[in-house]
Parts: sequence; C-alpha cells; structure tokens
Amino acid sequence: MRYLLACLLMFPGLLMAEEEVVLGLSKKHVSITTTFDGSEILIFGAVKRESPVPDTELHVVITVAGPSRPVTVRRKAKWLGLIWVNNAAVEVDLAPSFYAVASTGPMSDVLSATENLRHRISIENAIRSVGAPDNVTDSAAFTKAVIRIRRNADLYQQLEGQVALDQQTLFRTAIKMPANLTEGDYTTRIFLAREGKVISHQETTIEVRKVGLERWLFNMSRQSPALYGLMSLAIAIAAGWGASAAFRLARRD
Repeated sequence: MRYLLACLLMFPGLLMAEEEVVLGLSKKHVSITTTFDGSEILIFGAVKRESPVPDTELHVVITVAGPSRPVTVRRKAKWLGLIWVNNAAVEVDLAPSFYAVASTGPMSDVLSATENLRHRISIENAIRSVGAPDNVTDSAAFTKAVIRIRRNADLYQQLEGQVALDQQTLFRTAIKMPANLTEGDYTTRIFLAREGKVISHQETTIEVRKVGLERWLFNMSRQSPALYGLMSLAIAIAAGWGASAAFRLARRD
C-alpha cells in the first residue's frame, strides 16, 4: 500500500483519468447517384474526462481520408522547343483519393512535427512516396504536383481554424465532400492534443457507395465489359439516329 501511494505521489498524472473522445457524425453513409453533386458531413463530439480541465490549451484535429491508391505522375517538357512530351515519371506509392484535415488552429501550433509525422496527419504526411527512378532528382516535386492538382479539384482540403471548440469540451466542424468522390470507406479520425502531443484519438468510417442506376452501370462495366460496350454502342447509335430524325423533321417544318 505504501509503495502504491509513493508511486502516485511521484507520478501525479496517474491520478488523472485520460481525456477521451466521444464523437458523432451527421451521416455515416453517402450515396452516389446520377444527380450527386457533393455532400457535407458534420462531425461533432465531446471530450470525456473525470477530472478538472487541465491548465494547458486543448486542440482538436479531424481528418477524413478516402481510399488510397498508387498514382503515376508525369512531367512534360518541350521537345526541340516545339511539342510537349513526357520526360519523367514517378509513381507515388499511396495517395488518398480524398483528404481533409481540420483543426482548431494552425497545424504548427497544434502539433509538433514528430507527432504530425507519427500519426500522418497533414496532407504531406498522408501521402507515401518511397522512391523515384535514378534519373529523377526532385521526386518531392511530383508529390507536390499531386497535392496541387487535387487541391484545385477540392479533393485535398487544409482547414486550419475550422474546428469550433467550446469550453474545451464540445467540438464540431463541417467537411464538404465534392461530387467527384471515389467509392469506398472513408476513414475519419479525431485527435486531442495538448502542448503539441496527441493525448487521445478516435476513429470511425463513412461509407461512400454508388446506388441505383449509377451502381448498376458501374457493376456492369466491371463484371460484363463486353455487354457494357455493346450497350454503350447501341445507345450512341440510337442517340445519333434520334438527333438525325429530329433534324430532318425540323427542316420539313
């Protein structure tokens, strides 16, 4: 008993219960239909604790990541000063199809570089690029190109200061998901941080699936590509014939 009391006095942090995340989502399923034009996910929650709020400032970081796949990035250069040709290519090992990171403040103030790298939180750390061909000396530029292109398409979002935190207990943010989403499971992570260190985190998933006609066409293109091709050809012929017939009728009038 005396030994246990001595340990608690030496390490007062043991007397304090760990802060935990209790989270919620406005929706856990996103359906992609022929009229799908994007969706907004409200992510909210609270910090569960059994002791007084610590004196240090609390920060919340929320990330939403779509399925990760390899990406081949090609760089073009003018050949003989006349035409553009590919002169180098690098395969980025894994890059999320969608990635949003929202935080209560600037990332440099919220997390240390070590914690950021350990949990792969920032957009740059979420992309994995192991190596490049010997003839490419600036492989980092190819990774930056992926980030730039997907940011322009609203697929990569850096939302600093977009997480609202009330009384160091309740938090919320909204993530806008564009229309050009990739189907799959989107991993949602919530991190609590104090003094640049992650003290707790929680994880869940958002399902993004094609439904209805969109799903039927997608499955046919994968499972019966020959039939899908014939159907596409038939539709194109019918559309061409219909347009031609309409044009002839219009000329008669």
